[in-house]
Amino acid sequence: MLTYHNPVLLHECLEGLQIRRDGKYVDVTFGGGGHSGAILEKLGTDGMLIAFDRDEDAAANVPDDKRFIFVQQNFTAMKDFLVKHNHFPVDGILADLGISSHQIDEASRGFSTRFEGPLDMRMDQRMKKTAADVLNEKSEKELKQMFSLYGEVENAGKLSRIIVHAREEKNISTISDLKTSITSCTPKGKENSYLARVFQALRIEVNQELEALKLLLRQSADVLKPGGRIAVIAYHSLEDRLVKNFFRSGNFEGELEKDIYGNIIRPFEPVNRKPITPGEKEIEMNNRARSAKLRIAKRSANAAAAKAEYDQKHN
Repeated sequence: MLTYHNPVLLHECLEGLQIRRDGKYVDVTFGGGGHSGAILEKLGTDGMLIAFDRDEDAAANVPDDKRFIFVQQNFTAMKDFLVKHNHFPVDGILADLGISSHQIDEASRGFSTRFEGPLDMRMDQRMKKTAADVLNEKSEKELKQMFSLYGEVENAGKLSRIIVHAREEKNISTISDLKTSITSCTPKGKENSYLARVFQALRIEVNQELEALKLLLRQSADVLKPGGRIAVIAYHSLEDRLVKNFFRSGNFEGELEKDIYGNIIRPFEPVNRKPITPGEKEIEMNNRARSAKLRIAKRSANAAAAKAEYDQKHN
């Protein structure tokens, strides 16, 4: 079994999902299995938990439990799998987004600025394109857009020009290659936070994380029972904004649409108006939790009708 850090906001997730002993639940980000293990403890003999993770390392943490099914795929395959195997609909869905502590601490995966290693950043090692491929193949304009949109890097234009110039001398293939090549545009005294934004942008691009999240949220509206709940932990504003808008308005732009009776057309009803964040004690024990934001929503009783009306308006 591989070592992973403690699951973030565990108690709050379990409380928010309101787990029934005979319920059927989905953990779309299995990782070290911390959240899944706690859910299994609350399930009875008739309960079921289905977990997804595209990282093959996660398979080392799969429990020997007849109530548990592990699927080594991206969570974008959730709806297809549940329908195909007659596990539809479900009572609850949990998503702990972002990168796992194990992935960060494994130098060969290339996720962390703290280690030397290849610029990989693939959550699924079966994927072909790595972070190095992105840096060496994208145009200056595409790199600028990526760093600006996914990393919110202020000097994205200058950063992209420097990368394009550096790769003309030799391919940027390792973490030290990248850090060395962009030294001139890295703000003094803010090296760590700047590099974190650069790496975040690369990781999101390589793994198409925001598009995957959008698909997950749409699928969740289809597979949850009326009254079923979804809990999503986000670690940066780009993810959290998508979750917040979709729970609140049923779309990713945050634009409220109402039916003829004045009711908001949306598949979910937010349970918590503001995100739930970790306390000081949890952050002290698990530094990864410091930026976590948990949002919980329940599927509207009239979700099917709301979705049909929304689709009719926009198709």
